Amino acid sequence: MKKFVIAAAAATALALANGAFAQAPLMVAAGEVTKATEATSDTWITTKVKADLMTEKGVPGSDISVETNKGVVSLSSKVPLTKSQKETVVSIAKKIKGVKAVSAAGLKTD
Repeated sequence: MKKFVIAAAAATALALANGAFAQAPLMVAAGEVTKATEATSDTWITTKVKADLMTEKGVPGSDISVETNKGVVSLSSKVPLTKSQKETVVSIAKKIKGVKAVSAAGLKTD
């Protein structure tokens, strides 16, 4: 009986919400949609780069910070990397779909 009451209350709330939203047209500025798409894409790129760095042998993926802004990936580290590790990290980031450029200026090297 309790489940039925909860389900009925949820259905009523959804019906009321749908009715309220159906009466008002949905208006979103085109620029806001673009910003949301870019933010989602940047988040995806950051996550993908970080995941690929974590699974790469010989690269201290957990010590590398990744930030993405409009497709530009910025890499930084608190620990020094070898020249080879730095090249590998940059190469991994460049291979990710949607990456426009990679900045490795924040990566410390030996």
